[in-house]
Amino acid sequence: MRIHAALLTLALMTSAASTHAAARDALRDSRIGLHAGNDFRSTTGRCVDCAAPPQALWHFADDSIAVPLADAAGFVAALPAQDDVRQWAYANEWQPDAQKPALVWLGSPQIAGHARLAADGRTLTFTEGSHTGFALVPKLPSNVSWFNADTVAWLQEQTMTVRGTQSADTFTARTLWPSSFDIDLNALSPAPLKEGETLATLVRADDGGARTPASTRLLWERTPGAAQSAAGKPVLALMLNGAQGDDDEAHGGHFAIATGLMGARGEWKDWLVANFYNLDAHSEKGIVASMLTMDAYLTDLNGGQSWYRPSYMLVAVLREDRAARLYDQGIARVFNHFYRHDFTYRHASANCAGISLDTLRSLGWSIPTLGPTSKAKAWLGLPYMAIKDMSVSSGTQAFDYMMAERSGLFPFVAFNVAGSDLLGRLTRGKVTDQGLERLLADDVEAILFVRVPQIPSSRALGSAPVASYDEYMARVPADRSQWIVRPSPPRAFPDELRDPHSPKEPLPASRRALIVWLVGAAAVIAFVVFRLLRRTS
Repeated sequence: MRIHAALLTLALMTSAASTHAAARDALRDSRIGLHAGNDFRSTTGRCVDCAAPPQALWHFADDSIAVPLADAAGFVAALPAQDDVRQWAYANEWQPDAQKPALVWLGSPQIAGHARLAADGRTLTFTEGSHTGFALVPKLPSNVSWFNADTVAWLQEQTMTVRGTQSADTFTARTLWPSSFDIDLNALSPAPLKEGETLATLVRADDGGARTPASTRLLWERTPGAAQSAAGKPVLALMLNGAQGDDDEAHGGHFAIATGLMGARGEWKDWLVANFYNLDAHSEKGIVASMLTMDAYLTDLNGGQSWYRPSYMLVAVLREDRAARLYDQGIARVFNHFYRHDFTYRHASANCAGISLDTLRSLGWSIPTLGPTSKAKAWLGLPYMAIKDMSVSSGTQAFDYMMAERSGLFPFVAFNVAGSDLLGRLTRGKVTDQGLERLLADDVEAILFVRVPQIPSSRALGSAPVASYDEYMARVPADRSQWIVRPSPPRAFPDELRDPHSPKEPLPASRRALIVWLVGAAAVIAFVVFRLLRRTS
């Protein structure tokens, strides 16, 4: 009896251990982009001894974040964000130092790899034999779609890396990274753009490819075999997310830039993404602007881009990490300013694409500019839209969109302009003698185009994003009352966290144009009244 009892106790202990064996601390022996996870510690936004600005911590009061143990990126409070980046980069002669992002949105305290989901969607089994129950974080009430039977079926043929929280017998997942997203380095062979092909045509193929399997195409390599030898190499990647299929305000897509190291087997789930969203509104998917790992960016169950649209990525594999680190550190400074509300997210001129490209330019990459859509339409559209919609803000918004630099207005254009410049001019060595542009020209070893499908769920299929205002208007209903719009209620930023000494943003061009129109209208009215008075006198 004693032997049987001992064996039973051992069996129970083994069974309990098997549910914990695969889950580990999300920072232990892991990576956050270019950085070792062990160089960070996990905390929440209520941290009282973190180097991150208090304004940044405020946005993540009860959520998991990672903060560096040392060398947090700083900022100069008296300077506008891009001036700060330029001054810092110039002072360092465009060479990165030891700085790390002051705050990374971790979201999940634990991670488990090599997991396979059972056919009933209730159990995870790991390659070493351990297993655990499987559950999902709650769906946000404002999120209109969710994981379903189609998701379970799609995941059956592959393993996953999951982030979340392990309890006694259940892993509650927040992110699900499918192994099919990883890059098969051994299968890469040169496939440069053909006659008539561009990055834009690759994106638009198969209507954006929401259901096209994940794939990678080697567009360029400096020497034969460079791409197949990319494991462990640093990368700088341009990420374009497509149009949503169920939101008429989201046909423009989204843009971000990522840095990291290519995994030994082509993994890229731990690359660090600089993700800009409007801090002054609550996203229906719970997205908060932040630097975060790629698996959280793409596959967070509520906010991950891959749940509601296809994505495309241009990856520059680098000989050294200096270009990637320079961007990583420069954008970390921008985030410090952004969280402080030193500048405002503006959909026309300071959106995800505009902020990202402005930072690349501030670091010394002369990405071509395209100019505004139409100055004439901007000036005429201001009074027309204001009168048509009986809204001054509608008129100023139309002006801002027409006058905005196109490479910073549309994510698709940003991706195409920066990607084409990287693929063409930079790889041919036609660059300046300093800055990020020079580093990329010297260090890029290969350029990959990666296609990422939309994960099957109850969400409508997305497609390729639009690249112009006219294309946008052709895609949505002519009657704006028929648009599908996902509400984003405002998020009030506490006045006590505002720095009165922060540099003031210049008056938007649309406000100056409005003043011109009002002064002109007033002058015309005064002239007409004057003439009428003269006739009656």
